[in-house]
Amino acid sequence: MKLLIKGARVIDRNSEFHGKVCDVFVERGRIQVNPGGKISADREVEAKGMYLTPGWFDMRCWLADPGFEHKEDLESGLTAAMYGGFTGVAALPNNSPITQSKNDVKYLANNGHPIVTIYPYGAVTLGCKGEELTEMIDLHTAGAVGFTDGLSPVWHSDILMKALQYLQKFDGQLVNKAEDRYLTKYGTMHEGKQSTMLGMKGIPGIAEELMIMRDLELLRYAGGKIHFATISSAKSVALIKAARKEGLSVTCDMASYQTAFLDSDLVNFDANYKVQPPFREKSDRSALIRGLKEDVVDVLVSNHVPQDMENKKLEFDLAEFGIISFQTVASDIAALSNEVPVESLLDKISIRPREILGLEIPVIADDETADLTLFDPKSEWILDRQTSHSKSHNSPFWGKKLKGRVQLVVKGAKVHITP
Repeated sequence: MKLLIKGARVIDRNSEFHGKVCDVFVERGRIQVNPGGKISADREVEAKGMYLTPGWFDMRCWLADPGFEHKEDLESGLTAAMYGGFTGVAALPNNSPITQSKNDVKYLANNGHPIVTIYPYGAVTLGCKGEELTEMIDLHTAGAVGFTDGLSPVWHSDILMKALQYLQKFDGQLVNKAEDRYLTKYGTMHEGKQSTMLGMKGIPGIAEELMIMRDLELLRYAGGKIHFATISSAKSVALIKAARKEGLSVTCDMASYQTAFLDSDLVNFDANYKVQPPFREKSDRSALIRGLKEDVVDVLVSNHVPQDMENKKLEFDLAEFGIISFQTVASDIAALSNEVPVESLLDKISIRPREILGLEIPVIADDETADLTLFDPKSEWILDRQTSHSKSHNSPFWGKKLKGRVQLVVKGAKVHITP
């Protein structure tokens, strides 16, 4: 297909066209910017008021396949990711079997989508139990782009220290979920006034902050680099900011939806609001926004965690954590752009995650291979059974009118246009 994208603002700090309104022509998977003369295109997309970026990359998602295909499978998950604007996703290892062998890595790496490429994480520990290291060099050789226990923290201090040392042999990236499991046990929501009023066991911010403190001390001792996944508290932002100023090799991300709600929004025990880490207080939200503005928060992630009805439509304390979020990242970014420059937000979902993982970064320039996402911050739509492409429906946005949507994704010669 010959495709012409007309009048989009290019957001790509590696491109000479960054910040400029351009026409972008794609033929046989190659880019031409502002082509001269008369262009014959099979499809023209009017993109005035929209932003064209390198294809979005999700640094944290659970595809649930293999082993949990009743929640999500590769076809449904990657289709949802494509509609969400992603051309690459880093898949967590918490499957069955856990992604801890060469074959596990290759299963994911070789079963991508025409537009969405899977970049598997390898598990840090066998079974993601935190007790015994995996063969990380073998996993790296097989194609693992980073190492994490995913939905579980690396709780064992000696294991984390040895992982930091081990990964330095090949400049591997350690990604850890900052959570002290002893402090979050039986917790269901943020610990505060609202949890007290609802009579719910709370998850205190210190459960996240203590783990970050521990990991930073081990990083000082052992060297290496660490990335903290889905931070949520004000003190976490402050700790990471100070560590970076000190010169430690530390980065972090937050779920794009983390600032969309507060703990006070949880009033009717709707399990679609049950996420980990939980929605926190106004002061935490303000600190996260500040962290985005100051680039303390490097990356926005979907933190897509599908759950079937049997595990979600239960009493709040019994329901599983997590929401589907591939397709709502765009609306999260549109909302965040009222407080944070949209150019910075788009960088955190396209270029910055690839930099952290050491992946090739697509560029919007002449004769480059097309890897593009077109984002319309004003498009209105509703997340429902007609528009959602995930197998699961666990989302606090379900049935609501949203603003902000991806209109177009291009990967080489493959083009997807949202109907």
